[in-house]
Amino acid sequence: MKTAATTAVVLIVDDIPQNISLLNAALMDEYTIKVASSGQQAIDICLSMPIDIVLLDVMMPGMDGFETCRQLKGDPLTCEIPVIFVTARGEIKDESRGFACGAVDYITKPIRMPIVRARVKTHLALYDQSRALERLVRERTAELHESRLAILHRLGSAGEYRDNETGLHVTRVCNYSRIIALACGVPDGEAELLYNAAALHDTGKIGIPDSILFKPGKLDNDEWKIMRTHSEIGYKIIGSHQNSLLKAAATVAMTHHERWDGFGYPQRLKGSTIPLFGRIVAVADVFDALTTERPYKKAWPVAEAVEEIVRCRGAHFDPQLVDAFLQKVPEVTAICHEFSDTD
Repeated sequence: MKTAATTAVVLIVDDIPQNISLLNAALMDEYTIKVASSGQQAIDICLSMPIDIVLLDVMMPGMDGFETCRQLKGDPLTCEIPVIFVTARGEIKDESRGFACGAVDYITKPIRMPIVRARVKTHLALYDQSRALERLVRERTAELHESRLAILHRLGSAGEYRDNETGLHVTRVCNYSRIIALACGVPDGEAELLYNAAALHDTGKIGIPDSILFKPGKLDNDEWKIMRTHSEIGYKIIGSHQNSLLKAAATVAMTHHERWDGFGYPQRLKGSTIPLFGRIVAVADVFDALTTERPYKKAWPVAEAVEEIVRCRGAHFDPQLVDAFLQKVPEVTAICHEFSDTD
């Protein structure tokens, strides 16, 4: 609701100065008054500053009030502003036409000051309630969205905690993936989608036996066959959904171990047939695997890990994504240090 310090702004639109003066006198003690003498001027004002309600005459030269109202209601920036027609045209067909244009009320001249004040007050109160409700819905929606993302990231970490003491592998891979995505031209919104979807890339490890996950040495062929099933297990855990985030997460879980040369798993996809998100997470995941300590190896220095990514350009990895990765090595290195397992 408006306070005394932030009174509602009323725009009076009329080409006759006497009519403007009458409405101004009726409302100036309670509201901030703005004035327009034409329909186009009214539209320009509504687009240039916050207007809380419009009092609009019908009979004006050039663009009449009905067309002005239609244009205000047709623009997403002004469509919510309540419009009250204040006009000498009192025929039922005119009133019906005004409501059809999107007006909330219709007052005929000669005007009575108490009626004008009461109608303006009522519609401003309704408008304030509507905006308050919209704000509340946005806030609740944002809270729900944030809680869902938090759950996804924690589910992603659940798989990592089985073979990673801190689970920071998920955090690093998510950040690396977003950095690479932005570097190769993925729009901000899609890069943010990937950042969250990447959290579930290794969820399928939940279904891998401890004897394999915790083995201190390299896996034999039979053990590797079992380990490789984590991509499909993760895909099944996430399931098939219409939600864009879960669809992206399922795709990443299934395809982040595919290789550009077609020798990856589980589907042996090749080149651009591998979804872009899967190709990006492949680079991020391998870089993180190289630069962190595992039961069977020491952590590689960042420089050596970068050299290995370059060596695998066009074989394991999409060449363009490797080029994008190389542009962002300083940012990737900063993430590597910030979320180090040793910390």
